[in-house]
Amino acid sequence: MENNFWGNNPLLQGMSPEKLQFLANFASSSKPTDIKDMMPFLMATANTAKQNNIQFNDMETDLLVNILKQNMSPEEAAKADKLVALMKSRRTPSH
Repeated sequence: MENNFWGNNPLLQGMSPEKLQFLANFASSSKPTDIKDMMPFLMATANTAKQNNIQFNDMETDLLVNILKQNMSPEEAAKADKLVALMKSRRTPSH
């Protein structure tokens, strides 16, 4: 993704510099193109974020998934959407 995407995207306005850097690193990293490799990759990414005290809201998580789906076939992208929907439905709110 282009660098101006990070600075000019209204969805990212107000996001901490740490999160923006994490997203930029994520976007430039090598990502799986097969759905079977997506879950372990997402879990590793989530663990890295957690170790750096970075938490993502649903919109930010969707952005990460959309970055992942860029190089997937339409069929794999559809599977990824189903996987994400399943993950979101299993989350419990932390109050």
